[in-house]
Amino acid sequence: MNKVTAKDIAKMIDHSLLNPVMTEKDIIEGCEIASKYDAATVCVKQSFVDVAVRVLKGSDVLVTTVVGFPHGSSVTETKIFEAEYALRQGCKELDMVLDIGKLLGGDYDYVESDVAAVAKTVHEAGAILKVIFENAYLNDEQIVKACELCERAGADFVKTSTGYAPGGATLPDLRLMRASVSEKVQIKAAGGVRTLDTALQVRAVGTTRFGCTATIKIMEDAYEREAAGTLRLPDEVGDVLGEHGGGY
Repeated sequence: MNKVTAKDIAKMIDHSLLNPVMTEKDIIEGCEIASKYDAATVCVKQSFVDVAVRVLKGSDVLVTTVVGFPHGSSVTETKIFEAEYALRQGCKELDMVLDIGKLLGGDYDYVESDVAAVAKTVHEAGAILKVIFENAYLNDEQIVKACELCERAGADFVKTSTGYAPGGATLPDLRLMRASVSEKVQIKAAGGVRTLDTALQVRAVGTTRFGCTATIKIMEDAYEREAAGTLRLPDEVGDVLGEHGGGY
């Protein structure tokens, strides 16, 4: 039951290329890393989607970009435009930030309709929508509410954070999110999964995807443990992620 393969780990990884100072050269190198290790996706800034699509053509790695990033405060029409443009360029998954201020202010109708409008656009193109909460700013009640709103709105994933807030993914938050949506909705961790052990921890609590810049280290460790027959999920998982915090 606890057995896992290196490929299982690779297909949890959204290799993150969102740092604002990254150049085209950095994006190309990052896509080559994602291709080498057969990650699930690369997540790039919108202005580099065309580069990622070109570099990854013929590979198994999908291209993701962000919408309303990083605060979710773009109006719905802008988010729809961003989504449509990215989908036309070749994105197969989109990571959208819900409007954090609207959620904190209790304007739940707005939050749900905002997500639903983007979900409709994404699904009509046969793509997947992940919705980012930014849990560092939310209490447990607000996280649960966000999960409920996003599932009703049609989100395919709910995601802990952008990776750029004061805190990233935590195991209690991941457990809470998994318990607050049905099995139709998957969970993505972001911010803090930098080692194989933390990747195994988040998988053990029901997470199926994580944002990552430490792909090389994680995958090389996974290959080594797989060869040694020691790659497995932990028997017990506490409440502290191996390391966590702002930034991927």
